[in-house]
Amino acid sequence: MKQAVFDNEGSRIRWTEVPGAEPARVYLHGLGSMSAVYHAHIAARPQLAGRRSLFVDLPGHGISDRPGTFGYTLEEHADAVAAALDESGVRGAELIAHSMGGAVAIVLAHRRPDLASRLVLTEANLDAFPPLTAASSGIAAYEEDDFVEKQHTRVLEAVGPLWAATMRLADPRALHRSAVGLCRGSAPVMRTILEELPVERVYLQGEISGELKGRESLEAAGVRVVTVPGAGHNVMFDNPDAFVEAVAGAD
Repeated sequence: MKQAVFDNEGSRIRWTEVPGAEPARVYLHGLGSMSAVYHAHIAARPQLAGRRSLFVDLPGHGISDRPGTFGYTLEEHADAVAAALDESGVRGAELIAHSMGGAVAIVLAHRRPDLASRLVLTEANLDAFPPLTAASSGIAAYEEDDFVEKQHTRVLEAVGPLWAATMRLADPRALHRSAVGLCRGSAPVMRTILEELPVERVYLQGEISGELKGRESLEAAGVRVVTVPGAGHNVMFDNPDAFVEAVAGAD
């Protein structure tokens, strides 16, 4: 486990790392998740082995610190990841990012272009104010104190045992603020940033999740959009073979 300070209170973002060849692959998780849980089995595949791999837990999640004064906006999450990569001496990394982590990766690549050479995004949030059916919108709909004191336990029961296994490790206040920040989005909004980034970009959409909104515009901007058969939101679990191919860069 490694760590880096990400705020003026000395709070630390932490990650586990596998040594290997550069450029590094940096794995970022979604809301209420952990990077190693969602991606270690992918990085260990023969097609991807041998590359330096960092499994970063965002502030408030997993093994990272959870300061009560932190805002947990997309920009603040991105800056915290940048602190981890600076501490590790990483430049020009491939960012492999899921859901909210994908939004963080997009903002990171925009704010610190020296840190990213390629993005592989799995059902990343691209727009502000997602539909009310989205988990982030459901969490953000509560007032912060109400969520922390009363609703957190109910949400854990509602999301099911797989997601709850990592969500219960996230700080409830950090979870709520992260959801609020995700719903608020970035400025410019993530979709606009993604379309303008001058790096290779791959976007994975689970077939079960339905058609990706604005796919034509993304593809016109040079984003390679891949519909993954038999997969829902968690493509890395539902169809790991296709996920590995996308990360490896196979057609």
